[in-house]
Amino acid sequence: MNLLFVCSRNKIRSVTAQRIYARHPQLSVRSAGTAHSAQHRVSEQDIIWSDIIFAFEYRHKQQIVERFGGLLHQRDVVVLGIPDEYRLMDAELVEEIQSQVEPFVAANDARDVDG
Repeated sequence: MNLLFVCSRNKIRSVTAQRIYARHPQLSVRSAGTAHSAQHRVSEQDIIWSDIIFAFEYRHKQQIVERFGGLLHQRDVVVLGIPDEYRLMDAELVEEIQSQVEPFVAANDARDVDG
């Protein structure tokens, strides 16, 4: 399963999420930002590649829908509701991301086991 994490500048929240899941055997993970100043700005290729998109704020989802609405037909865009108030790999941020993303990961793992 391909997970795309999107925040504003692709420096803290989405990068933290990417690092958390980078070594998961059933997942491929990317991170991106919506701002012009993002380290990696979300692209059409990112959207097409992804199975699930995790937006850290509702405004990120809005920006994704505005820019790539035609490409989202079979993709979930999940809003995590995690504000930009953490440092990279902050323990609270890691815990918050995991608590919200794990149900999706577990569902994918269960599908893989069931065949």
